[in-house]
Formats: sequence, C-alpha cells, structure tokens
Amino acid sequence: MKIKLSILSALLLCLAFRPGVSQDIKDEGIVLDQVIAVVGGNIILQSDLDAQYIQYKMQEGATGEEHEIKCAMLESMLFQKLMLTQAELDSVTVSDGQVEAEMDRRLRHYISLFGSQEKFEEFYQKSTLEFKDELREQVQDMMLVEKVQMSITENLNITPTEVKNFYKEMPLDSIPFINSEVEMSQIVKMPPINEEEIQRVKNKLQELRYRVMNGESFATLAILYSEDPGSAKKGGELGLYGRGEMYPEFEAASFALKGDEVSDIVKTDAGYHIIQLIERRGEYINVRHILIRPKVSPMDLVKAKLELDSIANLIEKGTYSFEEAVQKFSDDPSKNNGGLVLNPMTGTSLFESDQLDPKVFFVIDKLSEGDISAPVQFQTQEGKDAYRILFLRKRTEPHKANLKDDYDRIQEWALENKKQETITKWVKDKSKNTYVKVNDDFENCDFVNKWEN
Repeated sequence: MKIKLSILSALLLCLAFRPGVSQDIKDEGIVLDQVIAVVGGNIILQSDLDAQYIQYKMQEGATGEEHEIKCAMLESMLFQKLMLTQAELDSVTVSDGQVEAEMDRRLRHYISLFGSQEKFEEFYQKSTLEFKDELREQVQDMMLVEKVQMSITENLNITPTEVKNFYKEMPLDSIPFINSEVEMSQIVKMPPINEEEIQRVKNKLQELRYRVMNGESFATLAILYSEDPGSAKKGGELGLYGRGEMYPEFEAASFALKGDEVSDIVKTDAGYHIIQLIERRGEYINVRHILIRPKVSPMDLVKAKLELDSIANLIEKGTYSFEEAVQKFSDDPSKNNGGLVLNPMTGTSLFESDQLDPKVFFVIDKLSEGDISAPVQFQTQEGKDAYRILFLRKRTEPHKANLKDDYDRIQEWALENKKQETITKWVKDKSKNTYVKVNDDFENCDFVNKWEN
C-alpha cells in the first residue's frame, strides 16, 4: 500500500504533542543521536522520526507499512525544516509571550482530556512545567512554520471558473457524499433576574468568602458550591492563562490579586464569582474561583414562554416576517445576522443531525422548511435559562456534492487545493536553492518532492 501524506496534513504529525514518547524510545532501544537529514542549517535525528512513528502507532486505527509511513513522516519533517530555514532567512519571529500562550492553550486542551491536571501529571510522571519546557521549542517551530506558510498562501483567491473546473476534474467516485443538513434561525427571550435572587447569590458568596478568610479551604468550598462544571471538581482551579482569555472583569480582578488573596465579588456574563490567586508567572496567572449563577424565577420563565407564543402568532398572521421579529424581539446577539444559528464545530450555519443538541434535533426533526417551533426552554453558553422559538430555514436531503447545492463547500475545497499546489511549487523551487541531504537509508522512499539535487 502506498502512503501519501499531503504536506499540510503530514505537518500536523510532525508538530504533534508527544508527551511520554522518550521512555518508549528507550524501551525499544532506538539510536538517539543519528542524523538522518539536513536542511540548510537544520538537522533531523533518527530519534525524531522514531518518536513520531511511536506516537502514530498509539493512535486508534493506525495502519500501514512501517517503512512507507516513516518515509511520509520524514518528508513532512523535511518540509518543516525547509520552512524553518526560510523563516531564518526572512527574519520571521514569534514573541516569547505568543509561544507561552500557545503552550498554555495546548496544555489546557490535553489536561481537559484527562479530567484534571493531577491525572495528567500522574499518567506521564511529569509536571506541567516540565512539559512546557519540552514543548517550548516544538511550539515555537510550529508557529514559525505557520507564519511562513501563511505568507505563501495569504493572497490566494479562487475564481468561479476555477471552482467549476475543480469540480469537473474530480473523479466521480471521489465526490464526497453530503449527509442531510438543516439551517435554522432563532428568536430568544432572556427572562430578567429579579433583585432578590441577585442579593441571595451575593450573600452566599460573601458567606463563602468569610469562611475562606477564617481558615476554610477555598478548593473544598469550590467543590461543594461552585456552579462552574469545568473547574468545580478541580477545586475551582482554572490553570495558567494570559490576558485576553477570560471575561474582562474576571481578568482585571484576578491580575490585581496578591499572595493567596481572595477577591471581592466579581460580576461577569457567566454570573458572580469570588477568586483566589494560586500563582503568577509574569503575564500568566493561575487562580481558583467559585461561581454562582442567579436563577430565573419559574414565573419569569413562564412569561418568556408566553411572550414567544405571542411573537410566533404575529409571524404566522403576517404582521412580521421572521427576520423582522428577530430584530424587534430577540435578546440574543444572533439578532445581528437575522437570528441565524451557527454550528460551533464548523463555523457555518449548517448542522448534520449528529451535530445538533438532542433537544434541538427532537424539535427540528418535526418541522418542515418555513415552519416555526413552539417555545423551547434551553440554556445559553453562560448557563442562563431562557426560551426560544426555532425557524427551519432549510433542510437538505442526503446527496453527492454538487455545484448547485454545495457551491460554498466546493469553493473551500478548491481554495485548499490551490493552496496545496502553491505550497508544493514553493517547496520545489526552494529545495533547489537549499542544501538538503537525506541519509542513504531512505534513498528508496517515494517522496512527493525531489529533495536532493
């Protein structure tokens, strides 16, 4: 079986997060210091390639002949080193702050997969600081490569003629099958929170703050009382983050703390918080917090539902179009684009059935195009109770991709293909003028590009 990894996708393998691989290398007795390729002033070690292959084997569903996979991986590593060489020539740089922020983002993602920082560190037998030290050079290289790659493709665009030609040249058996999708809009009513409920929340947080100030564990109280599902089970700890990653009010209060100080009550769109500083490292900070969200009264929820019933009746009578009603009545930011609901997984307005919340699917599945649902209770991203009515704008049937129904999607594919071809040409041109030497052990690799001249 011939393995071909595109330059763009294979690069992701080279820049993957690879914790714990070094021990596997030792266990398998792999040579650690053999240079297998040189690109400009950058080298590739046998251990680099073996680490990538071990990580690949650990992935579910990993298949393929070892030599062919390693050849494809080596080519993507050659591509990376060529990009890094170009970054040096063009004086492309990334700041320490940018690298630190990206490392923190990656660590938060991987820690979330384990459920807690403790489980993460226990599994790999390393502290997060040790991981960051190991990640730093990888992440810096990744960011440099991305900047060079963006400079190569940033001015590319695609014409309608190119889109049509791209589609016509696709083999029939390669045209993707598109599942049924829906597009929908919404009108949201956010019931107000009464002052008594707000005062109840503030009193509770003041009580908890008093208990911390008198010696009780903030982390224990966070586990017991915080309504932040992501951090409560971790004692309210959020992990290291930089400026611009949290709500502005939360961030301002956090960065103003000193020692193990506990903040006064802080209000954000998520609710009300008290915050305790854990540590600060330059422009990065780690805190724990307790969040309590004011609850909407059952009576106010009923009022929101009845109001949406009235709005739906006005639309059905023709008093307002759905778009007009969105502008006049909706309390959600989506009113700025006609109430269109965006798919967070794709960034588009189309949802496949398995991408819908089950409660939404149950409602939408019963509607025909142009129908409006009855009011449906839901929770916003901030965890606030609200009601909405849904309008089914479009439902597609399962089909093979075509220009009439899927032009935007095909346009995106065509542009990505054009970027791929542009980068391939760039590699061909640059490799001619860059010193590249690959170890003879890999002379029978069927590379996409001609690396040595």
